[in-house]
Amino acid sequence: MVCATRRSDESGSAVVEFVFLGVLLLVPVVYLVLAVGQLQAGSFAVVGAADQAAKVYVDAPTPQEAEARAREATDIALSDFGFSQGQALLDIACTSECLAPGSTVTVTVRLDVPLPLMPTVAGSYPSAVTVDAVATQVVERFG
Repeated sequence: MVCATRRSDESGSAVVEFVFLGVLLLVPVVYLVLAVGQLQAGSFAVVGAADQAAKVYVDAPTPQEAEARAREATDIALSDFGFSQGQALLDIACTSECLAPGSTVTVTVRLDVPLPLMPTVAGSYPSAVTVDAVATQVVERFG
């Protein structure tokens, strides 16, 4: 008879423990997965943006149009991954005159990857990390 009362006193307590521990462990793991996914999206975005910006830059007829095309390509690549144009910095460097035949154009794109589900603080998102990518293209010698 002592065994029967002891079992009935502890029945159902495991459900509370499983729910409590499940929520306690599951929420940080889910947030970690979201943060890593956001970081990976940022990495893919800057690689694509730098590559496409360098390609369209060397095909433009004038330096002004080349820079406008590079910015447009960067904005499109970033928006494909859910980032806005204000979050990234575009830097274009040339070895000599930018569109001279045989010169190289190096494009660097830097992006502050924001933490997921975090509100803005003083007008900006708290960032987890800054990712960047560099791409270089050679201007064709014979147009």
